[in-house]
Amino acid sequence: MEPLNLVQWPAFAASVAAAYLVASSSKGRRNAGFWIFLLSNGLWLVWGLHTDAWALIALQVCLAALNVRGLFKTEPD
Repeated sequence: MEPLNLVQWPAFAASVAAAYLVASSSKGRRNAGFWIFLLSNGLWLVWGLHTDAWALIALQVCLAALNVRGLFKTEPD
């Protein structure tokens, strides 16, 4: 097994943790969730490049843009 194949598991875990956090009523937790989503986007990009999963790469770029939007909407007042 190639070491880069293992990247999908932390990407998976980060995605699940981020989804949990962005559903929080706490603005701070939601903000942290968007940062973790961005981490997961990066990890999925690495794995997608490694496996030539072009649709996944395109999806992660689009989702990263939405997560940046989410960060701006959850900035501390």
